[in-house]
Amino acid sequence: MCDVCGCGDPRLAPRVSIDVNASLLADNDAEAAHLREHFVAHGITALNVMGSPGSGKTALLEATARALAGSARLAAVSGDLATSLDAERLERAGIPCTTITTGSACHLDASMIHHALHGDARAAVERCAFFFIENVGNLVCPAIYDLGQRARVVVLSVTEGVDKPLKYPVMFRRADLVVLTKIDLLPHLPGVSTAALRDNIAITRPGLPVLELSATTGQGVDAWVDWLRSQSQLGIRG
Repeated sequence: MCDVCGCGDPRLAPRVSIDVNASLLADNDAEAAHLREHFVAHGITALNVMGSPGSGKTALLEATARALAGSARLAAVSGDLATSLDAERLERAGIPCTTITTGSACHLDASMIHHALHGDARAAVERCAFFFIENVGNLVCPAIYDLGQRARVVVLSVTEGVDKPLKYPVMFRRADLVVLTKIDLLPHLPGVSTAALRDNIAITRPGLPVLELSATTGQGVDAWVDWLRSQSQLGIRG
């Protein structure tokens, strides 16, 4: 997978020099703190949107643009290994979006966001109310990187099955909200239920809020928008 965060070929491990007296994430955390100060000063609610490839992250943001059209300015960056396809979708939906092409990296980090904010994304982000950071599709590495966000949102499609919260606990333990997507497909998924998903999420992280949503039918979008608006009025959590 990634040759940046250390989850790649274990045979490469001897090439990595580690100072055990320093946090591997210290530089990232310092950069994230700087970003958070910037977002707070400009009244921007930044959200780190994470989930598997195909979980519905982009579709959720498209639905958000439709629901908030004319009532709040939105902006985004979209992390992808090789293309700008998701950013192009968001642009068509009315969300100014810059692609962050990561190459071999399976996550975004704070320095990538900082670089984007000093480049093509700057003007749109400084004018927005909500800034969405659409992370690289991955349920592992993105969980540990602070991006200066107000909150972390995990998008989990019902098509992924009910076991993902148990198999990838770090992602869910660090989340502030889980959005269960594609619920319109539940009639075609024997053995899958939102009740079972909620149970497994609760095992992994008791009390974690969960919303159920279909970007296709619009079911649950109002609750998602209400949650977004609540975040813009609360304090900052790292």
